[in-house]
Amino acid sequence: MEKNGGKTTFIDLFAGIGGFHFALHRQGAECVFSSEWDDECRKTYTDNFKKVSPDIFKLFPGKDSLFEEKLFAGDITKVAPDTIPDHDILCAGFPCQPFSISGKQKGFADTRGTLFFNVLEIVKKKQPKVVLLENVKQLVYHDHGNTLKVILKSLNDIGYKTSWKVLNAKDFGMAQNRERIIIIASKEKEFDFTKLERKPSAKIKDILDKSGDFEILEPKDYIILPEELWHEQESGLIFCGYRNKKIRTVGVRPGTEHLSRVHKQPNRIYHINGTHPTLPSQETSGRFWIYDGKIVRKLTVDECYKLQGFPKSFKKNNKLSSCYKQIGNSVAIPMIEAVYKQIKEQYNL
Repeated sequence: MEKNGGKTTFIDLFAGIGGFHFALHRQGAECVFSSEWDDECRKTYTDNFKKVSPDIFKLFPGKDSLFEEKLFAGDITKVAPDTIPDHDILCAGFPCQPFSISGKQKGFADTRGTLFFNVLEIVKKKQPKVVLLENVKQLVYHDHGNTLKVILKSLNDIGYKTSWKVLNAKDFGMAQNRERIIIIASKEKEFDFTKLERKPSAKIKDILDKSGDFEILEPKDYIILPEELWHEQESGLIFCGYRNKKIRTVGVRPGTEHLSRVHKQPNRIYHINGTHPTLPSQETSGRFWIYDGKIVRKLTVDECYKLQGFPKSFKKNNKLSSCYKQIGNSVAIPMIEAVYKQIKEQYNL
C-alpha cells in the first residue's frame, strides 16, 4: 500500500478525544480519516488535531454538489466504506458501554454493540494491513465468551489472522490499574504480544500537580485506616480510607468495615504511593480521592488526563462533566504506543 510521504497511515474510528490519534501520531504515523459522533468530543478532537492533521479537516465536494464532506466524519454508520481513504492500520475503540460493568452489558443487543459490524464492513472494503481494536476487559466474558468469538470469527472469515490479550496500563509505566482487551488482526500473521516492551508501574504521586485549586476534604468527612491495614494489592492499589458518606451497612460482616469492597468506589480513598483505579467511562463528577499523608483531596482534571498519558498542554473541554466522561472513555496512550511500536516492527510498516 502506498503511504503518504513514506509514513504509516491509519484511520481513527469512534475517536473520542483522540487517544489513538495522539499515540500513533507521536510515533510518526499519519491519520487520513477519523470519525466521532459526539459533539463535545468532536470539539475537543478538533481543538487538538486540526494543526497536526489538517487534511482530515479540509472540506471537499460531496456526492451531492449542494453539500461538502470532510475526512473527520460524524456518524460512521452513514459513511460509505468506499469513500474512506486507503490506510495501513484501522484503529477502533468501538463503544465499550454495551460490554462494560458500568454499562448494562447488553453487548450486541445494544445498538452501540453492533457498531463492530460497521467496522467489519470497512475492513472488507479497504483491506488494511492491520486492524487494532480496543475494548473493556468484560468483552472477554460477555455472553459466556460468545461475543468475543463472534468478533474473532468475523475477522477470520474475511481472511484475517487474529490475536488478543488483556493488557493493563500499569504494566506500561502508568499510574493506573486499567485492564483492556486489545485485538489485533492481520492477513500476514498473528501478533506476538510477548514482544511488547513493558515498564514498571508509576505511582499516583508521580502525576500529581504541585499546586492548584484543590478540592480538599475536611477531616470530619473521612476516616483514614491505621497504617497496618494498608496493603498494596496485586493491582498496585493501596486502599487507605473512606469518606463518611453513604457507608454500606447491609450485608457487611462485623470486622470487615476496613475493606475496600465494603465501600462504594466514590467513597474510597487511595494512597498516592500506589496506583489509581480505572477511570470509569460513565463518570461526570470526578470522584477520585487520594491521600498524601497529610490531606485527602480530589484529583484535578489535569491529573486525570495525565493518568491516561495526555500532556498538560492537551486542550480540554470547557465543561467539567464532559472532561471527566471524555477521559474515562479514552485509551491509555503509553500502552497504545507500546502496541503500535510492535505492530510497526512485526508487520514491517
